[in-house]
Amino acid sequence: MKTAITELLNIRYPIIQGGMMWVGRAELAAAVSNAGGLGTLTALTQPTPQALLAEIERCRAMTSAPFAVNLTILPTASPPPYGDYAQAIIESGVKIVETAGRHPDEMTEAFKRAGIKLIHKCTSVRHALSAQKRGVDAISIDGFECAGHPGEDDIPGLILIPAACARLNIPVVASGGIADGRTMAAALSLGAQGVNMGTRFMMTQEAPIHVDVKEALTGASENDTTLIFRGLRNTARVWRNAVAAQVNQLERRAEGATFEDLRPLVSGARGRAALESGQADDGLIWAGQCIGLIDDIPTCQALIDRMLQDCRASLASATRMFADTAVR
Repeated sequence: MKTAITELLNIRYPIIQGGMMWVGRAELAAAVSNAGGLGTLTALTQPTPQALLAEIERCRAMTSAPFAVNLTILPTASPPPYGDYAQAIIESGVKIVETAGRHPDEMTEAFKRAGIKLIHKCTSVRHALSAQKRGVDAISIDGFECAGHPGEDDIPGLILIPAACARLNIPVVASGGIADGRTMAAALSLGAQGVNMGTRFMMTQEAPIHVDVKEALTGASENDTTLIFRGLRNTARVWRNAVAAQVNQLERRAEGATFEDLRPLVSGARGRAALESGQADDGLIWAGQCIGLIDDIPTCQALIDRMLQDCRASLASATRMFADTAVR
């Protein structure tokens, strides 16, 4: 497949593995890139910029294909040294970066000087237009179905993808709700030049999380996610497990809940422990509504091969409908 995204990123297929905290490690990123997509390391999964440099080298030892690094910048009481992580990415020689959260103007300039291609993830057209003005090379537009932070506008992909494509002059990657060839075909039909998947790549053999977590999520339906942090105006979509239910209960109180009220339940360390131990109810697990479309745990190669076959079949089937009508 050849699209503006495959040309921009020098990849075989327009399928990107999004950055995922604790999950975006070398094993997964290399497997996606080797299968013809774009694997992504998550910078802040590594405890220091020096550790990120080591992880990048570990990924290079597993693949000769391009891969990206995700750097997400979110408001926090104790922010990590974002600038140092950005400098480590530049020094590593990685040529593709996915940014998310606050747009990092000063880092964008440094990345561009280093010849790095920038994909910025947005949850609204207005933010996408702002990022385009700041010089990013592509936009990953994240619909309301997505795992993680879908923004506060609650616009699903069926509306958000074509709205973004109509107003942007740079390639658009569809993110949120993509899990198979059918949803990929839909995204391409809406004008996207590629797709970004997080939740689907969590349920692959190479994803570095416990198999019990993978099996729990493959048994879930599209109704098994929930939104948290709504009252804090920092909405997030997670799998509906015991911890998420406790968070929802606290937030439904008449007086609401502060982040300090929720902190013991939602800490990153607790979520990481759940992913690694297989105790799926012990911490937050980020997942999109597309878990209702996922029922197996293939290799990344098998997943991408199947997606391409099913995507082509879906597009061909839609085309035949018009051909059949013309004949009649």
